[in-house]
Amino acid sequence: MKKTSFSVVMLGLLVIANLFFWAYMNRPDKVQSWVGPMMGVSFNPMRAEDDPEKGLFPSVAEINQDLSLLAGKVHAVRTYSVLNGLEQVPELAAQHKLNTTIGAWISSDPVASQKEVDTLISISRGKHDNIVRTLVGNESIMRKEVSVEELIVYLRQVRKQTWRPVSTSETWDIWIAHPELADEVDFIATHILPYWEGIPIEDALDYVFDRYHALQEAFPNKPIVLTEVGWPSDGQPIRGAKASRANQVKFLRDFLNRAKDEGLIYYVVEAFDQPWKQSMEGSSGAYWGIFNADRQAKFEMHGDVFEMPDWQDWASVAAILSTILMTLFLFSRVRLQLSGKVFFGIMANLSASTIAWTVSIGASQYQTDVSLLLWGVLVVMQALAILVLLVEALEISEVLWNRKGQRSFKALSAPSDFNYPKVSLHVPIHNEPPEMVKQTLFALAKLDYPNLEVLVIDNNTKDNSVWQPVEAECQRLGDKFQFFHLENWPGFKAGAINYALEQASKDAEIIAVIDSDYIVDPDWLKSLVPYFAKKDVGFVQAPQDYRDWQENGFKTFCHWEYAGFFQIGMVQRNESNAIIQHGTMTLVRKSALESVGNWGEWCICEDSELGLRLYRAGYDSVYVKDSFGRGVTPDTLSGYMTQRHRWVYGAMQILKRHWQALLLGNKSELTSAQRYYFVAGWLPWFSDALALLFTFASLFLTAQIVYDPIHSELPVNAFILPTIGLFGFKVFRTLWLYHERVSCSALQTLGAAIAGLALTHTVAKAIWQGLFTSGRPFMRTPKFEKQRPFLAGLVTIKEELVLLILLWSAAAFMISLEQFDNLSGQLWAAVLLVQSMPYFASLLLLLVNVAPNIKLSFLLPNQVPQTYREDIFDRL
Repeated sequence: MKKTSFSVVMLGLLVIANLFFWAYMNRPDKVQSWVGPMMGVSFNPMRAEDDPEKGLFPSVAEINQDLSLLAGKVHAVRTYSVLNGLEQVPELAAQHKLNTTIGAWISSDPVASQKEVDTLISISRGKHDNIVRTLVGNESIMRKEVSVEELIVYLRQVRKQTWRPVSTSETWDIWIAHPELADEVDFIATHILPYWEGIPIEDALDYVFDRYHALQEAFPNKPIVLTEVGWPSDGQPIRGAKASRANQVKFLRDFLNRAKDEGLIYYVVEAFDQPWKQSMEGSSGAYWGIFNADRQAKFEMHGDVFEMPDWQDWASVAAILSTILMTLFLFSRVRLQLSGKVFFGIMANLSASTIAWTVSIGASQYQTDVSLLLWGVLVVMQALAILVLLVEALEISEVLWNRKGQRSFKALSAPSDFNYPKVSLHVPIHNEPPEMVKQTLFALAKLDYPNLEVLVIDNNTKDNSVWQPVEAECQRLGDKFQFFHLENWPGFKAGAINYALEQASKDAEIIAVIDSDYIVDPDWLKSLVPYFAKKDVGFVQAPQDYRDWQENGFKTFCHWEYAGFFQIGMVQRNESNAIIQHGTMTLVRKSALESVGNWGEWCICEDSELGLRLYRAGYDSVYVKDSFGRGVTPDTLSGYMTQRHRWVYGAMQILKRHWQALLLGNKSELTSAQRYYFVAGWLPWFSDALALLFTFASLFLTAQIVYDPIHSELPVNAFILPTIGLFGFKVFRTLWLYHERVSCSALQTLGAAIAGLALTHTVAKAIWQGLFTSGRPFMRTPKFEKQRPFLAGLVTIKEELVLLILLWSAAAFMISLEQFDNLSGQLWAAVLLVQSMPYFASLLLLLVNVAPNIKLSFLLPNQVPQTYREDIFDRL
């Protein structure tokens, strides 16, 4: 009880620490205040549901409400058009004592442009005393809608028919480039928007006034009016310019104070956020308003500034979510030490904060049905990625900080009067090298076990010269050995060992299975069979191990990649009676095997599937981590990938057949721990499958940027950072767990990591194929396969190579783009490089594989542990 209470207190302190972290990250900025009304603002009364491109415009009543809201806060408003209700603005503004600068929208459509000009002339010739200026066109030349000459025609037409000051609004550089325009206007109406030019917020104010003064020098006889100046509160960064609420407040307050001191005439862009502009200007186009689209003030003009004003709410969400995560994962782990709980608690709080941060960004933005769907998909994908991270964090905690295990099994020494049950040992073979199988049988003949039969089942080998020498060897070894050759036999390996089960002696109580390449220790059966004295034990498993791993660097890499699972994962699973049964070095109670329906011929991982059925039937398992037999490592990268594809595809077959037992706790015969370890064990494979989808999505998005860099945008950093962080954590996890649990060097650990990473694409394909198909055949792993030429090896990884080249090219392109020379662009390039690492690992592993004579001696320990160094033949 005291330990539980202490754990609760410690985890509660973690939640409090996380709240302090939120407070630190959202500490206020000190920015000078602004007191009084602004001189003017750009006025576009579109509401969130309006869109001029769809012909949806606000009503006159809504326009009047907006002007009423601005009254007392600004002196004047500036419009961009005089159609679709905006022709009413001067009259309505007068009611609220607001001056106006009215504008005609000039486009490439001469009919529409002329209508705007005619209406502008008509209104400006009226009796509206509050019209102080008129504007003919807004960035028309910059958008290349009309030529300078065409715009001059419109300007002369308006100037000829109105006495009010006339100009056209263009960015400052257009005025500098076309000084002839100044002769056609009464004042210089300019836009100076440092955000669009990628100017960092620290330099933005000076940039505005430098450009302003440059215009004064260029046109000393013309008044200068800033018809657009401002900063967005959200959107994509442009080089060093970051769109944020804090930056918008800082820019506006600093600008307003300095503009007052220097006597500038200006119009802040803009009064209200305009969600409809996202389709034209990108995401930032929606966020230039001092009011949001719901007509609520986005910030105060005095006091401290918070980037996330409602951060306390989101911090509370993170606290609640982290508490739920810690409760779900930790409080059922009674043997987990406090250090492990604290480590997982830290990861849970970081994960919860990441999700809360991500959702807060989406909640603060204007969403369409499509964007909301995309955000939802991305958040779900991020949550799944974080779930994988938490599962692996919990694995670290359990491996490193569990109290002494209660299910630690070793070789048994049975009492002298122990009655050893009969073991029927089955060796399925198909097209295997006969000399290799002979070595396996020779070792079996040396087994120190009093009650044994060995059944060798060759199924579907067509070449007589391959299987007949094995038959002869069985005859030579005596009556204990029986050989069966099956023609056109169904069911692959499972079909063969089911046949062996039928041929087994009636008095056999234990079924043993090994692969055709395994050389077993003489004491294997004597050491493990006594565990069946306990009636609820259904199967006993020893690890897969390999005797040829020192032949070359490739086999070394593969060996240590295998070792990680058998020395870390299986040991941990064994603590909860949830190991994965393997089809070699396995012992099964015959009655249990028959009671659950024998080996499943529908599944290409019949061994793992049988283990799950035995668990569902209520049987226990035993895992002894000591090695009692050793096979041969795949000789080629192709064989290595084929083997892993079979394992993953088979796992998907199992999941589809047993999903209710695994996922629906109230209907399952499995314990909660068994369900957890089976599902959690497959989650990293699912993350590989999702990573493949994200790789395609990343390449598609980057291609879109290549095609249209101006209107293409990157995902928000809240999605980018976890991708990089998850990869880094997985590398960290591998290195740490190997250091603690696997008897290999740091370089060998690195080799294991490369080997595992090289299988990512293979795993991903197997997941998707396994989810949508069911009948792929069993593919045996070739033994003593001849190494193919390097070019043939490249064909093996052709898909990986294509993706590697595309990702590296995309990353190089992103780095070269000036528009994305900012944190987001750099992070995106980093994501592309991270996504390329599995494919690069495949290439590295191929290079190691095609150089079989390179032993990479620096990967081999000076002294090989006894269990790995000794070949059983030396002892025999």
